[in-house]
Amino acid sequence: MPRKRRGDGVRRGGRGTRSNTKMETPASDDEAASEVLSHYSSASESTSVVEEVPGGEAVDEQAQQEDVEDKLKEYIDNVMDKSAKIRQVALENLRLAFSSKMLFDFLLERRLTVTDSLEKCLKKGKGEEQSLAATVLTLLCLQMGSGPEGEEVFRSLKPLLVTILTDASASPVARQSCATALGMCCYIAAADMEDLVSCLGCLEGIFGPSCSNDTSLVPSHHSPLLQTLHCNALQSWSLLLTICPGTQIKKILDNHLPKLPLMLSSDNVNLRIVAGETIALLFELARDMEEDFYYEDTDLLCTKLKALATDSNKYRAKTDRRKQRSIFRDVLHFIENGECHEETIKFGLECMYVDSWARRRTYNAFKEALGSGVRHHLQVSTVGQGSLLGAFATEGRNRGGGTVVWGLTVGSCSGVFLLAPSCSVFSSLEQRAAAGNI
Repeated sequence: MPRKRRGDGVRRGGRGTRSNTKMETPASDDEAASEVLSHYSSASESTSVVEEVPGGEAVDEQAQQEDVEDKLKEYIDNVMDKSAKIRQVALENLRLAFSSKMLFDFLLERRLTVTDSLEKCLKKGKGEEQSLAATVLTLLCLQMGSGPEGEEVFRSLKPLLVTILTDASASPVARQSCATALGMCCYIAAADMEDLVSCLGCLEGIFGPSCSNDTSLVPSHHSPLLQTLHCNALQSWSLLLTICPGTQIKKILDNHLPKLPLMLSSDNVNLRIVAGETIALLFELARDMEEDFYYEDTDLLCTKLKALATDSNKYRAKTDRRKQRSIFRDVLHFIENGECHEETIKFGLECMYVDSWARRRTYNAFKEALGSGVRHHLQVSTVGQGSLLGAFATEGRNRGGGTVVWGLTVGSCSGVFLLAPSCSVFSSLEQRAAAGNI
């Protein structure tokens, strides 16, 4: 069930130590997106509003919206162009548009056309085009949300994502994007346990070599492109852990907790960090099911974490050392004391607390998918038309048969968002199946 928020009762068991506030800063995508959708006010505004601006000129917002929709239609048409260059430009423009605004109403009647176009790009395109198509697919699924429309998009292209991801001869950048897309789309729109389990298994097969006892497969022997693929697959896998039921988590703990520490020896800083964060997440999931959870190799694990938290090896880049030390201090502190480092995310005049490893993984996944557009989606995401805020309504949903909340009732108290479940509540995947809802 959702954990009580600040001002909503006593915080549970010391979870969350206050950190410095993080303000979402504009990225270069902001400027590019503003060119693509320069006058787009909101997808939910369907009536014509005329207002006066300085200089006395009347601006018809409905006309502006129609102009932008014409642009979007052009981009969608261009995704089917014979020229690979034109297709890539169109995909990039769609990526910027989908990440910067809520377009549910516009895309609802065009989702099949867009899905069909993306399928052709994934099947016939080359590396960069496939990568962009997978990214746009992620954003399309996010726009459609967790309802039947999102499920339809995910189900239609899931086999193709798996095919590219598991094809060792496919473009590395395409495989990387497909790993991310598979995790995000499954998180948003998985209809049943079978989808979830199959995606987990596929992703495990990708990053598995990085946590193998086989000395010929140790992480340091992998190419940078392959390490990035393993990193993306592990990030998607850990995202899906946050919606796994307790029975599945128990199996994963037995199979993977002993193996993941092997990835801490990788010479890729990002892979080391993701492995550390995933280990912390597994400990969190285990403790939520069993308060006195005990892992027999905790002492050895903490020794490795301490070494990474104080790493001063000169052969590592200074920025890598700083980033690694900060995160592994948080991981070590959580495993030893059960306290998760808390972040305060500001968007507009509001802020949101991220005070668990499950919420941290979820927020980072959406932030990576949306870029600077995450601020807009946080502010306007609504029940049935977006999954972002809903991801924070309940921490570790599905653990032991908890609830899934895809939407929120968001209240404000002294400028701080209080995250509470809305009336749009779904039970766990297992419960939904038993009730005949899927």
